[in-house]
Amino acid sequence: MPKFIPYNYDQTSMVVINFKDQLQPGTFEYAVHYLINEKLDLSIFYPKYSNHDGGRPAYDPAILLKIILFAYSKGITSSREIQWCCETNIIFKALSCDTVPHFTTIAAFVSGHTSEIEHLFEQILLICHEQGLLGNELFAIDGCKMSSNAAKEWSGTFKELEEKRSKIKRLINHHVTEHKAIDKYDSLNEERTKRA
Repeated sequence: MPKFIPYNYDQTSMVVINFKDQLQPGTFEYAVHYLINEKLDLSIFYPKYSNHDGGRPAYDPAILLKIILFAYSKGITSSREIQWCCETNIIFKALSCDTVPHFTTIAAFVSGHTSEIEHLFEQILLICHEQGLLGNELFAIDGCKMSSNAAKEWSGTFKELEEKRSKIKRLINHHVTEHKAIDKYDSLNEERTKRA
C-alpha cells in the first residue's frame, strides 16, 4: 500500500496573517487600499454620522468603500455576498482588517451615500485604469471588459479621455444600481419568509 503524508481535519491550527502582506503592490486591491487610505478625502461621508457624543461606533467609510469596490471588481453586487466574502476571503479580510460588516450595514451605506460612492469610485477607477490595473478584473459594461493597456488607452485627445470617463461613470452607476436592486429583492424575500 502506498504511503501518504498524514492529515487530520480535526486538528486545530493557529495561522498568523499580516493583512498588509496580503495586499501586494501592483494589484488592484493594493491600489484601492492605498488610494482610499492615503489620497482621497473621505470627509464627505462624516456629516451623516452623529455618534460622536454616544452610541455604538460605526464602521469607517474607508473599510466599507474598499470592500464594496473590490466586490464590484469581482462581479459581486449583493450585500449578503460581500458580508460572506469578509468572513471567508483573505483579501476581503485584509481590506476590512478582519471586520465583518453586517449586510444591512453595507446596504444602508450604499443606499445612503450613492452619489459620494460613485464620485470616489470614478476617481479610483480612472487612476487604476491609467495604471493598467483593471485588465484582469470583472469591471464590465455590456459584457465588455475595459482594456488594461494603459499606454494605448491613455494616449489620445481630451475627447477620448472624456469618453473613458463617461464609460467609467456608466460602469459605476451600473454596479451601484444593481447592488441596490439585489439588496431590495433580498429584503423583500426575507420579509415574505418571515410572514409565511
